[in-house]
Amino acid sequence: MFYPSPDSSYIRPAKRGKHKIFIGMAPGVGKTYKMLEEAQLLKQEGIDVVIGILETHGRKETAVKAKGLEVINTKAYNHQNITLLEMDVEEIIKRSPQLVLVDELAHTNVPGSPREKRYQDVELILAAGIDVYSTVNIQHLESLKDLVARIVGVVVRERIPDRLLEEADAVVLIDVTPETLEERLQEGKIYAPEKIEQSLKNFFQRRNLIALRELALREVADTVEEEANTYPLNGENCTIHEAVLVCVSTYPNSVQLLRRGARLANYMNARFYAVFVADPDRFHSKEESLHIETCEKLCREFGGTFLHVKSHNVAEEIAEVAIKNHITQIVIGESRQPRWKRLFQGAFTQRLMELIREQNIDLHIIATEK
Repeated sequence: MFYPSPDSSYIRPAKRGKHKIFIGMAPGVGKTYKMLEEAQLLKQEGIDVVIGILETHGRKETAVKAKGLEVINTKAYNHQNITLLEMDVEEIIKRSPQLVLVDELAHTNVPGSPREKRYQDVELILAAGIDVYSTVNIQHLESLKDLVARIVGVVVRERIPDRLLEEADAVVLIDVTPETLEERLQEGKIYAPEKIEQSLKNFFQRRNLIALRELALREVADTVEEEANTYPLNGENCTIHEAVLVCVSTYPNSVQLLRRGARLANYMNARFYAVFVADPDRFHSKEESLHIETCEKLCREFGGTFLHVKSHNVAEEIAEVAIKNHITQIVIGESRQPRWKRLFQGAFTQRLMELIREQNIDLHIIATEK
């Protein structure tokens, strides 16, 4: 893939620092190496560059590429009688460089750290007017959790909000073929020899790498398209005004629906909404209330608007919300209830379709896991 040479004009004083993310389909594609390579060139141009945190994982080429760059000392934390090191954000802000390098953006900090996630550390550094280069793999995006779990058979625990990519000033895809990545793994350039065979049989299976690469390519393509849509074409904005509405309920599968809806909205550069229609005569259990709060929080992390309304007629209320907010796509979940309840939902779905038929709104019925 072609990479433009670093431009020193990118690093300039501002109220908020600029954020450049290096993203790839899997460990070992060269994200950290490329970040260090650009940082070295910027240093030669006189830019004040420091390393905030670097994870070489024993890769010699990566360690060599970091030579000559100032490293901010990490901060030690004691957790269960084990000393663990984390990035010292306060020291970085005190040092106040022009650019700081932060590896593994999705990392979860040690319990007891001032902030739970490393991306929150980065947001604090950016707020201090310091530019940041960071790295992340595609499987760490929040909205891809369910899809990645189906692809690789593992739930990725460390995740970042999708908005980080949307808010970034630059997103650079580090792309290699699955064959090249397999070769690097077998040559011991990614993991230690004793982990190679196990990795090839699990995460680094060819089919997994192909699927993850497609996700990475699509994500960056969508980011570029969204940026292009912010510029006028022949005096007009070329954005297509799509809007996605996800209908959530007290059932756990609502979380999966939100992620699917967020992906749909992202692909279409659409506004994103979620709605919960509560029965005015029914009280929710503590567990149900917490579930709805989780859905609302997740919706907002995706940059969406969460609507909590009350009505005895769910279908009519959803249709009204959709029309009022100029929704073009509605997402509901497929029922996994007993047959008699499915018949009721069939009537609900049919009624909703009747209400939106003349509004040019598409209805998506999504199958979710139990």
